[in-house]
Amino acid sequence: MAEESNVRFTEREALFYHSTIRPGKIEIIASKPMATQRDLSLAYSPGVAVPVQAIADDPATAYDYTAKGNLVAVITNGTAILGMGNLGALAAKPVMEGKAALFKRFADIDSIDIELDSQDPDAIIAAVAMMEPSFGGINLEDIKAPECFIIEQALRERMKIPVMHDDQHGTAVVLLAALVNALKLVGKKLEDVTVVILGIGAAGGACAKLLFSAGVGDVIGVERHGALVRGEKYDHPIWQWIADNGNKRKKSGSLSDVLKGADVFVGLSRPNLLPLDAVRSMAKDPIVFAMANPLPEISPEAAEPFVAVMATGRSDYPNQVNNLLAFPGIFRGALDARARRIDDGMFLAAAHAIAGVIGEDELSNEYIIPSVFDKRVVDAVRHAVVAAALESGVARRTVAQDDEPMA
Repeated sequence: MAEESNVRFTEREALFYHSTIRPGKIEIIASKPMATQRDLSLAYSPGVAVPVQAIADDPATAYDYTAKGNLVAVITNGTAILGMGNLGALAAKPVMEGKAALFKRFADIDSIDIELDSQDPDAIIAAVAMMEPSFGGINLEDIKAPECFIIEQALRERMKIPVMHDDQHGTAVVLLAALVNALKLVGKKLEDVTVVILGIGAAGGACAKLLFSAGVGDVIGVERHGALVRGEKYDHPIWQWIADNGNKRKKSGSLSDVLKGADVFVGLSRPNLLPLDAVRSMAKDPIVFAMANPLPEISPEAAEPFVAVMATGRSDYPNQVNNLLAFPGIFRGALDARARRIDDGMFLAAAHAIAGVIGEDELSNEYIIPSVFDKRVVDAVRHAVVAAALESGVARRTVAQDDEPMA
């Protein structure tokens, strides 16, 4: 499905968009009528006392009598806003409102943005954990590494609702989906390929972990100083994990050194860091995912003559690796299953569901992942995530294929 490309706008147009009609991008509306005195009596006092008592007697009924089961908090502290860096919690609000609007637009999930004015991981963990009664799920966003790993892990252990840092796992899921289909085109198997990831931050670390979970042959992480080498010691815990679990042949040196003979390049770093000569040294039918935004690690125009498949993070080139393909369906499935958490099995299921939207007869080097506007995506991901949650035992409700909950 075609998307709009080469979209351009001025700063004035962007500010007008965010200020016209009413400021911001979200609003709250009542889901029940408020037209009569009886309506008001049911909505508030005295009628509201009945569900209050029911929930006090059985907390699980909060999902039946309140919006909790379809409500996600989008939470940030503004320390890693898009590619703009640490601009603070208040400056992050337009992004968080946008994420909330996307939840509603693509998965009919109600969402509230919450900006926390703290860079203390312990304070953020405590604040978010106290919100558990309010929400059915927590989407963490634009929190810098390594704090994002600490915060997400602590909240997953502490809370009994799904918690997901989308910058990590949304990127990883869509990357894996794209890779699954790209490998079909070049006739290679996951277990046989070597993937080199440039930039081991929040997204890079999660991509490496999910690729390993999917059965990829080897993953080599590369940072500013060069390759992460098995047997070496690193202060960064994610760097250490990738060094300990990947780079099986203990390759060392620069990006160009470790790319020789590699099958796949994944860029999650900065513009223009991938030399053309390094691409030309890769294995036959190389796959290049240059996902730095707004400028990729290598321009598609320069790389395309030498690669089998090219993907970026941009909407004005084919094969955009976009988190929007993942997070609406993942949360839709997790909420519908009333999952206690989102685990790797659910991420893997989501990735394969996204890849499977495109039939093998439709695949081409410019069409390895579906459009974000493809209406099949959210439903496919939702069903796959529900099935995975049921299989792993994290689901607290069985959901039928026709979307109706089963008793």
